[in-house]
Amino acid sequence: MLFTELYEPVYLFMERGGMVLFSILFLVLFLWGFVLERVFYFMFVHRASVKAAVAEWEARSERRSWAAHQIRQDLLSRLSFELTSNMSTIKMLIGLAPLFGLLGTVTGMIEVFDVMAFLGSGSPKAMASGISKATIPTMAGMVAAITGVFAQSLLDRYIKREKIRIEDQLTFDH
Repeated sequence: MLFTELYEPVYLFMERGGMVLFSILFLVLFLWGFVLERVFYFMFVHRASVKAAVAEWEARSERRSWAAHQIRQDLLSRLSFELTSNMSTIKMLIGLAPLFGLLGTVTGMIEVFDVMAFLGSGSPKAMASGISKATIPTMAGMVAAITGVFAQSLLDRYIKREKIRIEDQLTFDH
């Protein structure tokens, strides 16, 4: 009973939005899959990577030579690369979401124009389906982009703080 109460509104929403809404759904699933991957990495893998890099740096007997600076830079670059992995994919998916919404707008308006050409402009009830297929994907694409931008800004802020923290841990104190 509960499943059908939840399923029916979602099914009606997807049906009213048209086929483009399914592509927006898959895009959002990929987007949040990558966001959750980054969160999982930060929570479970990143600390061990930083710990290993700091241990490698601390194991060095001298830290002032040009070679030591290059090794430190390599450690920082490696950790930075791991921190920012998949962020460009997240940004790309955020940029695609409104474009998919716009595609839904265009396909919905084409449907409206087809109805107008076939029945004339005097049948607003017949045009309502096309207008629905034009506005719902637009809204869905914008909502997907807004939530993605929010998540991306939180991830970017965390990455920025983490880079500073890592640089502070790899000091030249010898």
